[in-house]
Amino acid sequence: MKKKLICILLIISCLFLHGCWDRKELNELAIVLAAGIDTAPEGDIKLTVQIVRPRAFGGGAQKPGGQPKENNVWVLSQTGRTVLDAQRLLEKKVSRQIYWGHNVIVVFGEDAAREGLNKLINFFSRSPRVRETIWVFVAKGKAQTVIDSHSQLENTSAQAAGSMVRAGVTTPVMLKDLKMMLTSKGNNPVLPCLELTASGDPQGPGMKENIPAAQGKQEQSTTVHAEATLCGTGVFNKDKLVGWLDTSQTRGLLWLTDQMEKGVITVPSVKEPEKKISVDITGATTEVEPFWDGQNIWFDVKINMEGDLVEQQSMEDLTNLQIYKAIEDNVSRAIEHKARQSLEKAQYEFEVDIFEFGQAFHRKYKKEWAQIENRWDEVFTTVDVNIDVKTTLRRTGLETKRAIR
Repeated sequence: MKKKLICILLIISCLFLHGCWDRKELNELAIVLAAGIDTAPEGDIKLTVQIVRPRAFGGGAQKPGGQPKENNVWVLSQTGRTVLDAQRLLEKKVSRQIYWGHNVIVVFGEDAAREGLNKLINFFSRSPRVRETIWVFVAKGKAQTVIDSHSQLENTSAQAAGSMVRAGVTTPVMLKDLKMMLTSKGNNPVLPCLELTASGDPQGPGMKENIPAAQGKQEQSTTVHAEATLCGTGVFNKDKLVGWLDTSQTRGLLWLTDQMEKGVITVPSVKEPEKKISVDITGATTEVEPFWDGQNIWFDVKINMEGDLVEQQSMEDLTNLQIYKAIEDNVSRAIEHKARQSLEKAQYEFEVDIFEFGQAFHRKYKKEWAQIENRWDEVFTTVDVNIDVKTTLRRTGLETKRAIR
């Protein structure tokens, strides 16, 4: 009886042993690090992928004789009716199966983003091979030129973009964040923006013309090299791109959405306005409180910032409490100004809520929200927002009084 029971258990356990029937060897895969989506004629899309060259990551930085090493990645594009259709057609050009498991970034071209993200994001949302933690960007111009750019510091432009978005100068958005923004009411999506900027001569073979003035002529060589850099934020109305926030307005967005983690604020000196004082942000919190009196809606925003005074061009005595307080007030005004810039751009030009104010109102006034949720962006353009900023300078470094001769 005992032997029969053991045999039955062994047979049952075999049902759960799948083996390696679906294994993929590394040398059978074309590993994608970055993907770009652009529009194409007749309603098609153009998929551009950045594929790892395995041999390029091995060995030293240069070949014998001092010649630069080959490009670390292979960039190629394909037009298709859908993203998956374009991928299948791409696989006819490569000797391996395209693999998305190590993808770092996805970039949507400007024209594609203006037409709408919903139909473009579906492939990345459904595919079990695509991680939800990949970074998502929108390009000023073509996504293809961003994917085809080169980084002077990192091995690939995909790795460079992934590092830049974590630097605290823009709103970092992962695939899972974008999916949530596209389906939630009371808020609209934003994406960090990438554009190409000239950065000197090419540092290796295969560097191509990829600055905006030469888009569409990538087959031609050039003496000008461009890198993808962060340039602000793309603002969306539902899934369609409607405009841009510059870098200053993007900082205001970070303040209003409680995403400011680090950075520098530079303000005029108290007694010598032509000279500057720089403060390093060490911590910040933002609280948003909605109010409704039966007719009007308004929001109180309280921003608390802590920082260290790290650079002073002027000669004020920082042991003077009045001067110290005046510097804190200057910093508070600078923060409020950036927040106002971003708020006014969203309210009066784009007419969309990108600050999650609608969600804050929904949490506090659930019944009232049901009456206005379908026209919240229209209501948002009429609400008042009071911004109160408190700055606390904790340290002044190793100097409190400038030496004067």
